Amino acid sequence: MRWPWWDIDTDSDFIHWNGNVAVGVHTGGRADPGAEAELFRTDPPPELLKAGDICRIGVPPTVVHVTSVDHHDPPLETGWLPRPHMTVTVLPRGLSYREFPDGSHLDGTGYSIQPGDGIPFTFELLMRPYAFLHQGDEVADAAGRAWRFEGPWDWTAFDGEPPGAGPEWPLVLLTRAGTPCSAEDAEAVGAGTATGSHQETVRNWMSLTEASPTP
Repeated sequence: MRWPWWDIDTDSDFIHWNGNVAVGVHTGGRADPGAEAELFRTDPPPELLKAGDICRIGVPPTVVHVTSVDHHDPPLETGWLPRPHMTVTVLPRGLSYREFPDGSHLDGTGYSIQPGDGIPFTFELLMRPYAFLHQGDEVADAAGRAWRFEGPWDWTAFDGEPPGAGPEWPLVLLTRAGTPCSAEDAEAVGAGTATGSHQETVRNWMSLTEASPTP
């Protein structure tokens, strides 16, 4: 379809976009994984459309979970304008990364959107596990184990042992960005893990997404 939100990037040296975008659809039988992950819908539905028809295009309210966030500096050259500064990859509720192997066109993570590219998305945050931690933080848990945090489901124990059930709350922040943490940052981590547990966080996330965490 003719995409309403982007302009052709005439300065692109490598990508020559024609102004059209293909949207994944169910075509009967076994659905293509890309169609399952597709966020956009047309009104009327695609099976009622023919070449030259006018339709509405948008994303109905849906719950998605983020599998990756990539920042682009300089902005990514895509063939259209505006060039994106960020790509956020998501999967809709009920779909896990395991359904999308790395060899697929979804690259094992899901469907990519680029906030700030002109499409009028509205986002509402339902849950962000470990929002008080930064990638690379080092913490000590209540069991005396030290951990490195690389993401909500990506913990490395310094003792070399398997992570097991994960860090035992409460947590004490040791370093941030490789340096001793501030009292304010340490207080935020302590308060965020004063009640509950890592496993409870996983369960709450899974109840919202109906999916398995991305390792």
